[in-house]
Formats: sequence, C-alpha cells, structure tokens
Amino acid sequence: MKAKPDLGFWKLWNLSFGFFGVQIAYALQSANISRIFSTLGADPHDLSYFWILPPLMGILIQPIVGILSDRTWCRFGRRIPYLFIGALVAVIVMCMLPNAGSFGLTVSAAMIFGLFALMFLDTSINMAMQPFKMLVGDMVNEKQKGLAYSIQSFLCNAGSLVGYLFPIFFAYIGIKNVAPAGVVPDSVIYSFYIGALILIGCVVYTSVKVKEMPPHEYAEFHGIKEEKEEKANIFVLLKNAPSAFWTVGLVQFFCWAAFMFMWTYTNGSIAANVFDTPVIEAGGKVVLDTKSIEYQTAGDWVGVLFAVQAIGSVLWAIMIPMFKNRKVAYVVSLLIGAVGFISVYFIHDQYMLFISFLLIGCAWAAMLALPFTILTNSLSGSHMGTYLGLFNGTICVPQIVAAALGGTILAMFTPAHGLAPEVNMLVLAGVLLIAGAASVAIVKEKKND
Repeated sequence: MKAKPDLGFWKLWNLSFGFFGVQIAYALQSANISRIFSTLGADPHDLSYFWILPPLMGILIQPIVGILSDRTWCRFGRRIPYLFIGALVAVIVMCMLPNAGSFGLTVSAAMIFGLFALMFLDTSINMAMQPFKMLVGDMVNEKQKGLAYSIQSFLCNAGSLVGYLFPIFFAYIGIKNVAPAGVVPDSVIYSFYIGALILIGCVVYTSVKVKEMPPHEYAEFHGIKEEKEEKANIFVLLKNAPSAFWTVGLVQFFCWAAFMFMWTYTNGSIAANVFDTPVIEAGGKVVLDTKSIEYQTAGDWVGVLFAVQAIGSVLWAIMIPMFKNRKVAYVVSLLIGAVGFISVYFIHDQYMLFISFLLIGCAWAAMLALPFTILTNSLSGSHMGTYLGLFNGTICVPQIVAAALGGTILAMFTPAHGLAPEVNMLVLAGVLLIAGAASVAIVKEKKND
C-alpha cells in the first residue's frame, strides 16, 4: 500500500473551506429553531419534539450518502457531487423556513409548513456536511489528520460565529427585530437569506479547488484491490466495526444529548432568567410572551452566547494538540463544558454568561475533532464513507432520544400553573457531559505507527 503524501496547508484548507458555509446554515438552524417555533406559537413543553426531525433525517441520510459515495465516481469526484446537491437544496429551503409565519397560514398550518421546511433543511445540511469528513479520511494521511480536522473545526466554529451573530447584527443596523404575533422578525429572515448566499459560494469554491483521487489512485493509497473491493452490507460492517466505533459512540451519546438540550432550551432559559421576559397565559398554561421585545432581544443574545461558545471552541482547539494524550484532552474538555452548563443556572447577568459559554465551547471543540480523529485512525480505506455515515448515528440517536424525552423531563420540573424552568435542562446537560467524560475511560485507541 502506498503512503499518502503530505499535503500543503492550503490544500488541507481547501478540503474543508466549504464547511464554513455549511456551518453558517447549521448555526442559523441551531440558534433559531426554538425561537421560530415559539414565535409561531409552540408550547415550551413541545419544543423538543420539533427537534426530533433534524437528527432523524441525519441518521437516515448520512449512511446513505456514505454508501453511495463509496460506490460513486464521475468527472466531479465521488464525495463532491453529494456535497453540491445538498448545499443547493439547503439554499432553497433556507429562503423558505423563516417565512413560515408570513404566508397568512393558520398557526397549525404554519407549524406544519415549518416542520417540513426544517426536515428538508436538515436533510440537505447533512448531505452537504458529511462529504467534508469523508474527504479528509480519503485524502489525508494519519500524520496530518489531526491538523486537517483542526482546520475543519476552526472553519466550523468560524461559520458558527457568523451564523450566530447575523440576527443581532441586522437588528443593530436597524432591521426590525419584532413582528406581529406568529411572524418571524425580519432580522432572522434576512439572516437566513445571507447565510444561504454564503453557503453556495463556499461550496462552489471547494468544488472548484478540490480534485479527488481517481479510483485507481484511491485504491493504491488505501490498499484496496479496486476490481475486487469487498461489498459488505451495513449489518456486517457494524459487526466488524473497530472497538473505537462503539466506545467513542458511547461518549458521543452523552455529549450530543447534552447539546440537544442546549439548542432547545437556551432561548427560554435566557429570556426568563436574564431578560425578565413577561409571561402570559395561553391555552391554560403560563408561557413567555414571544411578542415582547424582551423575548426577541433574548433570542438575539442567545446568538451572541453561541458565538462566544464558538470563540471558546476555536481557542480550545488550539490547546487540544498540546495534550500528549487524546483521552486526557477529551476528559478535561468535557468536564470544563459541564461546569459551563451548570453555571448558567446561577448567573443572571447577560455578560457573565460569556464565561459559561466559553467553557461550553471547550467541550464542543473536543466533540468536533477528537471522535473523528480516533475513529478514522482505526479504519482502513475500504468503506471509509460508509463507516463515517454509520458513525453519524452516534450523533443523531442521542439527539433523537433527548428530543423525545425533553418535554417529559421538563414537565417533571414544572410547578403546577407555573412557568416551565427551562434552565434546569441546561443543568441536566452538564450532568450528561460528566457522564460522557467518565465514559472516555473505556475508549481504546489504535496507536499510530
């Protein structure tokens, strides 16, 4: 088997540059979905159910993209065609989703429209996102994978930073930040429009700059007999998966469940605990007034906090390679993130929350880089895309479980005829990260030669 050559910095950069645009779309979705559906009229106890669709589509789509791209080759490559098609669909849906309340539909019809738009948005984002991880696995040698995934992590967080800050930026320059009941403010709508434009530009750049290995070259570098490449089904591949697949997957379960709670409940937590959003009675329940300036300002501030998290992630990503042991880096990162989540409960100042979310960013940095570094170093070139697609299940399943149980858990915390204490779910997220840190002990890495 031929050794893959070292790649220059800009080749590694180009492999992942499109991730910047994809992550802007993902950040806009993550920071604004609860805000959008609350504005449309969703009850806080039902919010988590709207979040089931994104990971559900991920667990369906990413393995399919992995399997098909493993078997694809055309003039544009094997991974890039899926990347480009996913991005194109995402652009279209990003222009539709925030307008769910602007078409004169009833509340229920607007929510159904929003749900279908969210389903297609997350499907397309997943389709565009997965090929970037596969490109690194395909084209980068083991020595440089840590650097390649660090670059990908940096671009991911830079894209998140931009996406999170768009709504407050547009509000700052004078675009309306409030709207009639059931209508999403223009500051959010325009954020999705500009995000869509940047996404397609970044993906076109990567598509033009990256030349994938042709099949014969790929086979030489990955030790595959091209004409006799094994064709195993998913169940056989799972049975033969390296131990790192399952052990890192357990850590992933706790981590991604924690972040699902963050995406779902941060908006309500900050609105109630920091911005003193007024409450109203709706449908016999006490809920936050989503038409109030306090609620929409809190929604903008959540974008700022998520941006601070992205900054913390970028800074911590620089520190992670300084650890001699990846598992130690993993444990320390998750424990720091747990402190960040739990501290939100005790903080009522909007600026002091910067500390909490900087700490949360440390856990996010580890989650972006370390699992894929550990896994891809334990895989051969054969079925690389399929395994990475299947590994996405360790990201999607915990989110589905957290979304399915979130409303029930929140109801357990909610007093009779009282406001749902959404901040309690962030404390639970911290506890889950502690469990994830404890699970790192069972991870067995394949040592690099």
